[in-house]
Amino acid sequence: MADGTTAVIWDEALLAYDMGDHPLNPVRVELTMALARELGVLDRPGVRTVVPAPAGDDALIRVHRPDYLDAVRRAPLDPFFRGWGLNTPDNPVFEGMHEASARICGATMAAADAVWSGAATRAVNVSGGLHHAMAARAAGFCVYNDPAVAITRLLDQGAQRIAYVDVDVHHGDGVQAAFYDDPRVLTVSLHESPLALFPGTGYPGETGGPGAEGTAVNIALPPGTGDAGWLRAFHAIVPSVIRAFEPQLLFTQCGADAHRLDPLADLRLTVDGQRAAYVALRALADELCEGRWVATGGGGYALVEVVPRAWTHLLAVATGEPLDPGTPTPPAWRKLAAERCPGRPVPTELTDGTPPPVERWEPGTAPDPVDKAIMATRMAVFPLHGLDPHDPRD
Repeated sequence: MADGTTAVIWDEALLAYDMGDHPLNPVRVELTMALARELGVLDRPGVRTVVPAPAGDDALIRVHRPDYLDAVRRAPLDPFFRGWGLNTPDNPVFEGMHEASARICGATMAAADAVWSGAATRAVNVSGGLHHAMAARAAGFCVYNDPAVAITRLLDQGAQRIAYVDVDVHHGDGVQAAFYDDPRVLTVSLHESPLALFPGTGYPGETGGPGAEGTAVNIALPPGTGDAGWLRAFHAIVPSVIRAFEPQLLFTQCGADAHRLDPLADLRLTVDGQRAAYVALRALADELCEGRWVATGGGGYALVEVVPRAWTHLLAVATGEPLDPGTPTPPAWRKLAAERCPGRPVPTELTDGTPPPVERWEPGTAPDPVDKAIMATRMAVFPLHGLDPHDPRD
């Protein structure tokens, strides 16, 4: 393994995944890479940029049905196309949709290949993380499911235990569905309660199919959960189940839409809380997987205010030392952000000015709603891993 090296998967062609006047605007990725570049993150020792090729049909049909691929190719040619979840407000069709979606998958596959082959210890594709796409249906702004495609490739190459952790505000339903019956893949999702938010799945009782019991872990958090509660839930569940599973590689979807400024959801994290999550994820990869960590982006709709800062922190954590939260955003980046998104407030620092509190979960007699969510997941999953849901040491 190339110890300490990081592959950053990037090509401006990845910005072609563009649904037009739509919340999932590729400018969030453009501004992320620009901010990371201005701050020198991409020029650190041991960082190499990898230009990906689009995924071929042979890789895509390991997850998606061939007739669905045909539909994705046909849909942009027919303004009246219906079916397969396409040509809807959530999933409008656009020219070159198959090619753009396949390139996103190819980028995440390149990240997985770099880490599994030992060419890099860690790899990041901020354009990826399209975790809602199903085998034969587009959903939630996602046409092809690049995490599922890349994880399947790892399994095909001999991986036996992959842990997938999804910190997007929405349940990672497409990835869970792809591996629900596969004991080789542990899917862990922290998300806003399905009672309040799309896609309406991700309850604690969803724990894996026959023969894979305990390999789906869902932490459904109440609207309004902020840094303290979110991080308490993370540390009360994620390290324990990951350690019990003993993965060879950690794969994470790092959607930035759990932030308090995100317009499409109701959690209340700060950029500082998100940074703390990335640090914790890297620590788990270092502890359990000899550092092997593949990270993608995901959702995030505060295009200037949040996503570029959150994912620049992600890139920094993956490539070396975390950036000081008080680091100013460079003037050249502020100018670019103002030009690309006129009228939107441009942040002047990488911090929201609120260091996340550190709270340890303890079982209590009168828990708050976050603690009830924690206990619901622990009760559903911990016994399946031989862990005691009532013991805070587990």
